Amino acid sequence: MSIIKVFVVKGEYITLSQFLKEESIISSGGQAKWYLQDNPVILNGESENRRGKKLRAGDELEVNGEVYKFQEQ
Repeated sequence: MSIIKVFVVKGEYITLSQFLKEESIISSGGQAKWYLQDNPVILNGESENRRGKKLRAGDELEVNGEVYKFQEQ
């Protein structure tokens, strides 16, 4: 069982590439496309590879062996 990390969404949503950059999983937004091709990302139980996918409060994302729960500010 992994520890669930809480990520606070500032505003209505954050895109998947913005999230990966903010969590220092990638160093630039341009790397998102390549990262998502090579690394599995699970959003709400389903595979996700669209870097522009909007992540909102209530979503749960599994990436890089970590689980993130998105909450409103």
